[in-house]
Amino acid sequence: MSPTTAGVLFIASLVLALVVVYRPFGDYMYRAITSAKHLRAERVVYRAVGVNPDGEQSWGVYARSVLAFSAVSILFLYLFQRVQNHLWLSLGFDPVKPDQAWNTAVSFVTNTNWQSYSGESTMGHLVQMAGLAVQNFTSAAVGVAVVVALVRGFARSKTDQLGNFWVDLVRICLRILLPVAVIGATLLIIGGAVQNLSAGTDVTTLTGGAQTITGGPVASQEVIKELGTNGGGFYNANSSHPFENPTSWTNWIQLFLILLIPFTLPRVFGRMVGDRRQGLAIAGIMAILAIGSVIAINALQLHAGGTVPSAVGAATEGTEARFGVSNSATFASITTLTSTGAVNSFHDSYTALGGMITMLNMMLGEVAPGGTGSGLYGMLILAVITVFVAGLMVGRTPEYLGKKIGSREIKFASLYLLTTPALVLIGTAVAMASEKARSSMLNTGAHGLSEVLYAFTSASNNNGSAFAGISVNTEFYNTALGLCMLLGRFLPIIFILGLAGSLARQQPVPESTGTLKTYQPLFVGMVVGVTIIVVALTYLPALALGPLAEGIQ
Repeated sequence: MSPTTAGVLFIASLVLALVVVYRPFGDYMYRAITSAKHLRAERVVYRAVGVNPDGEQSWGVYARSVLAFSAVSILFLYLFQRVQNHLWLSLGFDPVKPDQAWNTAVSFVTNTNWQSYSGESTMGHLVQMAGLAVQNFTSAAVGVAVVVALVRGFARSKTDQLGNFWVDLVRICLRILLPVAVIGATLLIIGGAVQNLSAGTDVTTLTGGAQTITGGPVASQEVIKELGTNGGGFYNANSSHPFENPTSWTNWIQLFLILLIPFTLPRVFGRMVGDRRQGLAIAGIMAILAIGSVIAINALQLHAGGTVPSAVGAATEGTEARFGVSNSATFASITTLTSTGAVNSFHDSYTALGGMITMLNMMLGEVAPGGTGSGLYGMLILAVITVFVAGLMVGRTPEYLGKKIGSREIKFASLYLLTTPALVLIGTAVAMASEKARSSMLNTGAHGLSEVLYAFTSASNNNGSAFAGISVNTEFYNTALGLCMLLGRFLPIIFILGLAGSLARQQPVPESTGTLKTYQPLFVGMVVGVTIIVVALTYLPALALGPLAEGIQ
């Protein structure tokens, strides 16, 4: 079987599986989120936190709850790393240095999981389990909670109540993430992923040298790393490491886990707003962008130009031989289309244009399908922008799902769209202007710029993957990228919740003959077009100096 045929079958089976689970898993999440009953375990948590689970919150209180929970999480994880040498299962590792502990704490709390360290030689098992893995659950749950609040804004009228953040957080963790994680971890263990508390095994290498291979609770962290679109690996090699991703079929399982929640959340959206066609339209937009990206990066990697790629049949440098070029390219596309950032190949070794596609995926705002929750609320922002543009074209007040998109709503949407590009472009400019930052670059010219642009794109979009051709474990990059992750996560969340509060207070507008049908193919095409145009206008000059220039060379 040719690599192209095998790649097509791999992708087709993944698409088929997502189509099969779209309705049942989406309905399950809908019931879990909207249920009027509280489980006994949930009530225990509410009493411990001191929360009234039957009380609701305005958008301001909801936002403050998100920020307070995240601030405490950052502080806890920072301190956890700083005292890890005194903890059980520390494996004898030293405390993580302050700037790296800051960067890592912000990274995992913001669902970015950018790693400027090697996990197996830096973090003890307790920090990995009770620190990093726990944040993989809660940061993913925060994203879903925020989009649920936004959808309530569309679904409700004449109220300032958007639900209860603490109830949403606990339910998403206990009813959705945890059960799927248990099943997924079991499958990974069956596939050969490691799950133990071993401090390491001394082995003799093929060349006769000695090496200690660290074990640990890998499978349990791996599953939520993918399911929660987190991406931080137990090992530095991430999902190319055989302890994390042993076989081709576990590679398939990991991609399925990455896409499961983001691609089924539109079903939840459609049911909550009372029109399932709206959910299908959003899922269709995500699918068009995702399939286009997967096809493009596979074509660029499988049919790459140049003497060596032409001789071996594809761009194999940096690719794990167990998976091959196509499965690695598909993984790269999906992990950057979502906010996952996990890798099973070396993106820095991709062709210039293949690497550019991974950057473009993030520059889209990671909405196809995006991260857990963040992908859907990013796509809904683009839908709001699209109906606003359509309204201007026909001279009609824009409406979406029966809510008018006025000046207040479009300001929130515009601020959301402008935040990430500002962080990416300003951060890249500052790094390129700084002698200290440039000294970390291992490459110069167009490729060197691409590596810096990729780093700030990844951090600001809360992705976490890297070109890795620069040394980012420095005070400059740990601090600068940490700030980008922090602002890139929480400023958009504030704008999303502000938009939700504004929508919830409105009186629904009855549908008329002039109302734009936002569930029809025309609207789907318009949103796809607006998404691509916004990215092109924002990032094309930077891409022209980086990967495009390198590709032409």
